[in-house]
Amino acid sequence: MIAPPSTTRPPEVATEPPAERGPLHGGSRLADGLFRWVCLASGFLVLVVLGLILFSTTKEAWPAFRQEGLSFVTSSTWNPADGHFGALAFIYGTLVVSVIALVIAVPVSLGLALYITELAPPRLRTPATYVVDLLAAIPSVVYGLWGILVFGPWIAKQGGIYDHVSRLFHPVPFLGTMFQGASQRSFMTAGIILAVMITPIVTSISKEVFATVPRDQKEAAWGLGATRFEMIRGAVFPYSRTGLVGAVMLGLGRAMGETIAVALVIGSSPAITAHLLGSGDAMAAVVANQFGEATDVHRAALIGLGVVLFVMTVLVNLLARRVTSGADRRLAGAKR
Repeated sequence: MIAPPSTTRPPEVATEPPAERGPLHGGSRLADGLFRWVCLASGFLVLVVLGLILFSTTKEAWPAFRQEGLSFVTSSTWNPADGHFGALAFIYGTLVVSVIALVIAVPVSLGLALYITELAPPRLRTPATYVVDLLAAIPSVVYGLWGILVFGPWIAKQGGIYDHVSRLFHPVPFLGTMFQGASQRSFMTAGIILAVMITPIVTSISKEVFATVPRDQKEAAWGLGATRFEMIRGAVFPYSRTGLVGAVMLGLGRAMGETIAVALVIGSSPAITAHLLGSGDAMAAVVANQFGEATDVHRAALIGLGVVLFVMTVLVNLLARRVTSGADRRLAGAKR
């Protein structure tokens, strides 16, 4: 007897619909590769532009470098009439006013950034940020005019205070002569003006860096019974070290390259002196003051000052990068 055909159907094998090829499944490999090459080309383009700037300016400054040789950066004699061009006094002035600006601006900037991100009530954070950003929007020539018309004369009137401080620190070799004399156009005036100018830059970047600290680190410090200061010292600063150094280096670059404000208040006197209240000059300022009248080797020497300033900025940034990378390695080793 033949059995009737079975009416039951074989079980169907469950099959998943083909997955769409998305960014995580290889569907955009061509776009990813193109994006990677575009980013790489952009990075090389920046290096090429910097190299071309260095090459072209060095080529224009070569007559002065060939005439003066190493004495271009080791001599302090700058006399265009006699054909002598030594940039040491200008290098000294640039470093002095930049250091003064950093010594004043960095603590103030870090304090402002910490206040805005960690201490200020919510209703005050936005107005405080607006005020800081407003300082960055003021043109540098306005700072220079304020320095030469208002702030410089006020500094010159405080001669009694400087004499008292000078007598107080007279036994100390450097500090005893630092505050002697009082001129309204001086290293100190230029440094304080630069401090006001770079404060909003350092503050804005530091504020953004502090805002990136993971909240878990802060709460862990609170949970261990840390005070607010201990939390900032142990959780915020270690995480933000690299970003803070970048903010300080950006402010230093602005201070070293500032032209108009420094040219108005520094005094335009090429001198190497320990008197911070005496007149001096800086590389960017002397280029702005003399470039319009310069010709031949004098013009090449001024361009050479720009080359030296460029190299100094690069070296300072490389040194800062090395310091931060070493500190990060030590911090990573301590965590392990």
